Amino acid sequence: MIVLDASVVIAHLDAQDIHHERATQVMVDAGDESLGISPLTLAEVLVGPARLHRLPEAEAALRDLSISTVDLTASAPVRLATLLADTRLPLPDCCVLLAAETAQAAIATFDGHLAEAARDLGLAVRG
Repeated sequence: MIVLDASVVIAHLDAQDIHHERATQVMVDAGDESLGISPLTLAEVLVGPARLHRLPEAEAALRDLSISTVDLTASAPVRLATLLADTRLPLPDCCVLLAAETAQAAIATFDGHLAEAARDLGLAVRG
C-alpha cells in the first residue's frame, strides 16, 4: 500500500496544479499497489471541492482511484502526540505518518519535511 499525502491527491485531481503531472505519475507508478489515505488527509482533500460545491465529483474521482481510508486505532491519539512531539510536523502530516505506520506502507508526498520525517521512521517515500 501507498499512503497518500493531500498534496499528491489534490495535485492529481486538479489539472491546473503545478504538481499535476508528478502526482499523476505517482498514481501510474503505483501499479497494482493499493492506495490509502488517513481520514484527516481525506478531509483536507475535500475542502476545496466542498467550497466549490463539487463534493460528489471529488468523491467519485476518489472512488475511481480506489483510494481506501486507513482507519486509526484507539491508540492513535497517543501515537499522534508522540509523532507531533518528535517530528514537530503539523497534525495533518503526522496523520499521514501514522496511517503509513498502521498500514505498514510507503507514503507519497511532495512535502520535503514530511518525506524526511518518514524516512527517519524507516518508511519508504514516493513522489
